[in-house]
Amino acid sequence: MRKAKPKKRQVLPDPVFGDVKVTKFVNHLMYDGKKNTAFEIFYSALESVKAKMPNEEKSALEIWKAALDNITPQVEVKSRRVGGATFQVPTEIRPDRKESISMKNLIIFARKRGGKTMSDKLSAEIVDAFNNQGGAFKRKEDMHRMAEANRAFAHFRF
Repeated sequence: MRKAKPKKRQVLPDPVFGDVKVTKFVNHLMYDGKKNTAFEIFYSALESVKAKMPNEEKSALEIWKAALDNITPQVEVKSRRVGGATFQVPTEIRPDRKESISMKNLIIFARKRGGKTMSDKLSAEIVDAFNNQGGAFKRKEDMHRMAEANRAFAHFRF
């Protein structure tokens, strides 16, 4: 849009936990508008996370939120053309984009993972992210490493 900024859509909280973040995650997880299936996958993944980490004093939802915090990147690189050369310029990320990137990375690497069902894959990726390992955490580290390597071009920020 050229003139007006589009209105932000209001996301309703989920039925079990009453949390908007959960609904956003399920919306990213969903295929072909099958939201009930996506909710079932997410809730069964949280149950298996709780089963995998019985000695943890946090609830499964808190473990999931901590895992998301562990894989949330702070900076990213954007391509910027200056005088015929393309530079990778490190930039800060907006909070809503940070949240979206972390959720998408968790889902992408859960889908790539080996396992029987999607809920098993997702629970394994959540546990790995909680323990600062796994594909999504590695993606965050790579993003930070790229930004650090290109810190010299930070003055090209726009």
